[in-house]
Parts: sequence; C-alpha cells; structure tokens
Amino acid sequence: MALLVIGYGNAGRGDDGLGPAFAARIAAAGYAGCRTEIDYQLAPEHALQIAEADVVLFADAELGLDRPFRLERLRAERGSDIASHALAPGAVLALAELLYGATPDAWVVGIAGEDFGAIAEGLSETATRNLELALAGFRNWH
Repeated sequence: MALLVIGYGNAGRGDDGLGPAFAARIAAAGYAGCRTEIDYQLAPEHALQIAEADVVLFADAELGLDRPFRLERLRAERGSDIASHALAPGAVLALAELLYGATPDAWVVGIAGEDFGAIAEGLSETATRNLELALAGFRNWH
C-alpha cells in the first residue's frame, strides 16, 4: 500500500504549522510505504502525487475543533473551484480523479490549534499536546 501524507500550513504563523509538523514527524518515523509532502498550501500540482498513491492523508490545523484532532474519510468535491492556486483537500482529490482517473482512499486529519494570529515559529502548548495525540491516532489507524 502506498500512503501519501500531505501536511500543509504556514509554520511561520504559530499553530498553523500543525500540518507540516505532523508530516515531518511521520517522515522522521520512516514508515514503510509512506511518502510525505510538506507545503504551504494545497495546489493543483498535488494531483499527480495523489494519483500515484493508494491512500492519501491530508493534515492541517483547525481552529474551533471541540476535540484534540479529528480523522475522517474524505470525498472528492466535484464542482469545487479548481482554478485557484490554493485548493481544499476535496477539490485537489477531485482534480486527481479528473486528470488521472485516480480515486485513492482519502482521509483528513485536522489538529486543533489555538494560536494562529501572530507571526511566530513554534506551536503552542495545546497544539503540541494535540499533535502528539494525533500522531498516536495515526499509529493506531496506520
């Protein structure tokens, strides 16, 4: 099984860096059959990488989440705006299907953060704790 983990967000905006931090930790763990991609945002260019995977997991920070993290199945969002450089996970998934006929099993992990306002590197204590819980959830899921 080829698993692609895409962590995205702005690591220079505090807890918005949760997606990249998640993907970096997955990469460092060296899971067999798992590739990681870290980016500022999702873009049309990610469609080819998604098309080459059996399973794709999108990782991002979330504000206002009522639990430390959520892990949910994702469906392609047909009819979504795919003309933008910044895409939602469902839109880039739909683009992979449209361009390459690929329909990998897709999931999203949203990790709760609380400090998104200031330009700052590093995660808040809450985000760091939630990242650890999300990584434990990934290990159970994977």
